[in-house]
Amino acid sequence: MPEPTLLIVFVTSFVVGLSGALLPGPLLAMDIAQTARHGFWAGPGIVLGHGITEFTVAVLIALGMSQLLDQKAATGAIDLAGGLLLLVMGISMVKNARKARMGLEANPGRNSTSRLRVPLAGAMASLFNPGWVIWWATIGATYVVWALGMGVAGLVAFYLGHVLADLAWYSLVSGLIATGRRWLRDAAYRGLLVACGLFVLAMGAFFLKWGADKLV
Repeated sequence: MPEPTLLIVFVTSFVVGLSGALLPGPLLAMDIAQTARHGFWAGPGIVLGHGITEFTVAVLIALGMSQLLDQKAATGAIDLAGGLLLLVMGISMVKNARKARMGLEANPGRNSTSRLRVPLAGAMASLFNPGWVIWWATIGATYVVWALGMGVAGLVAFYLGHVLADLAWYSLVSGLIATGRRWLRDAAYRGLLVACGLFVLAMGAFFLKWGADKLV
């Protein structure tokens, strides 16, 4: 398989990260609730806490994986696991897009915290989300292995692409709620889900092929 470039790692990480952010979950619920109470800046605040946990996990995985980079059987198995989960995620996104809704109804009375605790709320919403743990144990680990092929620069490109996707999406959601606008209609949201789902499927196939090549 061809060696990745920093731009490829960044762009693919951004789109895969955006695909995960698009799916409803605890972080989206926290973003909506905190924006209703604190306004637009709750979105970036949530991502700040979320991003700190992700940075920590990425570094820990990188430190562990650095000892395995020369062991093709181990990294190949990680690639296969990540690629398989990406395929499942992509199929689910495309399949469920037809009935997906943005769901931006805000309830200020839930999950309320002081403004200074918003980043902590973002971190907690991540750490106590089983799906987040599974993502990093499979897809995240696969991406770290891939990015480490270019050393620290590759890891930085992966992390920046991933966290900027979260920042872009959750800031957009906060902006829509804070301004009372709903210009991102369900039809556009569904189209975005399908496009990201197809991209995720392609990345899943790429990682499956990459992992299989290591095991041959």
